[in-house]
Amino acid sequence: MKSAAPRSVRATGRATLADVARVAEVSPMTASRALRGEPTVDAALVQRVQAAAAKLGYLPDPAARALASRRSTHVAVLIPSLTNQLFVELLEAAQRTLRSAGLQTLIGITHYDPAEEEQLLREQLLHRPAGVLLTGLEQTRATRRLLAAEDTPCVTMMEMGSGPGTASVGFSQEAAAAAMTRHLLQRGRRRIAFVAAQLDPRTLQRLAGWRSALTEAGRFDARLEWREPAASSVGLGAQLFEQIVAASPAVDAVFFCNDDLAQGALLAALRLGVPVPGRIAVAGFNDLPESAHTVPPLSTVRTPRAAIGQRAAELLVARIRDPARAAQHQDLGFELMVRGSS
Repeated sequence: MKSAAPRSVRATGRATLADVARVAEVSPMTASRALRGEPTVDAALVQRVQAAAAKLGYLPDPAARALASRRSTHVAVLIPSLTNQLFVELLEAAQRTLRSAGLQTLIGITHYDPAEEEQLLREQLLHRPAGVLLTGLEQTRATRRLLAAEDTPCVTMMEMGSGPGTASVGFSQEAAAAAMTRHLLQRGRRRIAFVAAQLDPRTLQRLAGWRSALTEAGRFDARLEWREPAASSVGLGAQLFEQIVAASPAVDAVFFCNDDLAQGALLAALRLGVPVPGRIAVAGFNDLPESAHTVPPLSTVRTPRAAIGQRAAELLVARIRDPARAAQHQDLGFELMVRGSS
């Protein structure tokens, strides 16, 4: 005669939440709250429940949890790229904050494509995420309808929103680019080219900032606007710098939309024997770690990527815990890093 399955596990051999609660000598509800990391649960009790879970080899069933609560403990995080260092910094900060709140991340890469972002969101909403972090404000109408229909808390990152619905954490890309352009003007530069690659919405906002500052100064010339749809890279920056120097010898400054482009330009200038900043000034955007160590050190705009990721995640956690919380729009600003290249 077969013996019954031990009371400490299911017939399948998997421990249940009730098993954990029994070993920890608490109610199943308290065990659940302790394992979710809710701050109202006493720390000693949390340790006891976690020890019981480890002893039994308990793993929570996310599907069952989502069915019970209509939400999972996952947050969908959609970013344009994992090859761009600034989004890696953003993601790492957001994930650290979410994990400390007992939430996990479902990462999706949109490749700067609003249609791909929409499809990824459709797929991730099937998992009933507790909330969503999106990059930028260029969502399709269908994406906005999906978020509204699911009533899922959402925070956008890197750009500043203004509406009453989705919250946002970022800074003004346009204002940052205008500030760098004014710096170059103040240094006596009069023919300032702008190089835009990738042509994603944030790059185009930087382009608009360059235009507005030069128009304000009576120096705007559309012929100094260089657009390249290819992805930003050091190699592309070198190539475009060579083209600008050859085609527009009167240009006395080049403002690149990203630091990797500007780093490539400085390498090309060294190779060509073009003095920087004597003959031509070079500026970038984002302040990547290497930019302080180029020759000469690169003048650029420092953007608060990690702070944006952390604050956006904190704001999302607050909205998950209090769905009635009003949407907030937080501007974390930027900083001009004036170095030897300008």
